[in-house]
Amino acid sequence: MKNKMDLQFSSQSQNESFARVTVGAFIAQLDPTMDEMTEIKTVVSEAVTNAIIHGYQNQPDGMVYIHVTIEDDVIELTIRDEGVGIQDIDEARQPLYTTKPELERSGMGFTIMENFMDEIEVVSEPMIGTTVYLKKTLTNSKAICN
Repeated sequence: MKNKMDLQFSSQSQNESFARVTVGAFIAQLDPTMDEMTEIKTVVSEAVTNAIIHGYQNQPDGMVYIHVTIEDDVIELTIRDEGVGIQDIDEARQPLYTTKPELERSGMGFTIMENFMDEIEVVSEPMIGTTVYLKKTLTNSKAICN
């Protein structure tokens, strides 16, 4: 049986920690390891921060959308914005690439997501927005949501 959660919030940087903690609380039912929990919360932080800083260019009037599905020991995350989009996804996924060097961005967000998740897909259209699909199978979960 699937268990689902939807969350939406204003594109304000203070909401990044809210998203991180909320997703963490939702996936806690699977009893992930501390490393798995940290990795998923980090991925949420990276994707939400990208939406706020790059998608909405720090404008607080946009919305960030998160959808989480748990089935057995598999977590699927979708993090979406309706911001400016990404012109070149392949370029944006390169380590150290950033469109905001003046903000001291490391350009490692997508790299971190790729390293911590089993699957990642980025779909974006200029002036429509960006959606990041992420999937991870937990190694030691109790899969208690059945």
